[in-house]
Amino acid sequence: MKISTKGRYGLTIMIELAKQYGEGPVPLRKIAADNELSEAYLEQLVAPLRNSGLVRSVRGAYGGYMLTRKPSEISAGDVIRILEGPIQPVEGIEEEKQPQRQLWARIRDAVKNVLDTTTLEDLANYGNEETEHYMFYI
Repeated sequence: MKISTKGRYGLTIMIELAKQYGEGPVPLRKIAADNELSEAYLEQLVAPLRNSGLVRSVRGAYGGYMLTRKPSEISAGDVIRILEGPIQPVEGIEEEKQPQRQLWARIRDAVKNVLDTTTLEDLANYGNEETEHYMFYI
């Protein structure tokens, strides 16, 4: 399975909305500028996210997009499935009768597990963990 720019940039949108959760709508132009991405492309990606109910749009001068649920309630898997479709490394593994079938199924399940147990909150907070500081006394 290869995640395309649809999945990667869609996840970028959602992570940025998670970082701003509770602070009001975020314009796509800001997300595009902050991440050096095409605003027009992000507009194409946000439509399925809105249609699925993960985000809502707010019109007006101070409009933009907002998450409809807490970042801790939306997984990376939710976003990837909406933008990329089912998570499977190989097409039609259910029909295969070869010994490889188990391998592909285990890979699929491992990828699903990682995506489904990683929330937008986890991704938004990545790198924000306070590092331990050592104090040396002489």
